Amino acid sequence: MTVSEAVTILDGEFFNGQDRAALEVHSACGADLMSDVMAFVKEKVLLLTGLVNPQVIRTAELLDIKCIIFVRGKRPSMDMIDMAEEADIILAGTKLPMFLACGRLYEGGLKAGGTRPI
Repeated sequence: MTVSEAVTILDGEFFNGQDRAALEVHSACGADLMSDVMAFVKEKVLLLTGLVNPQVIRTAELLDIKCIIFVRGKRPSMDMIDMAEEADIILAGTKLPMFLACGRLYEGGLKAGGTRPI
């Protein structure tokens, strides 16, 4: 699935990176705890989170996550958008809660697991 397809499925909007939205993702991870993201995320993951602070961008950069979609109508600050641009990370958002966003992506065909088994 491409990032563009994921954002469309979620009735979302881009905050930056729409020019790179053809990027392929193989799985998704929904988490608000960045420690969980660091412990369990695999590669080519789209991160769904309701946490809106610079630590999300830093965590994504560390794990080579190329797209973050904020749920529950959360919006990143301009500083976060600038950080994401520098790190080549796409930011988008949806008004959907995390549970429904993950479910829609699963129904849309994004079925590979986004995390390592415990």
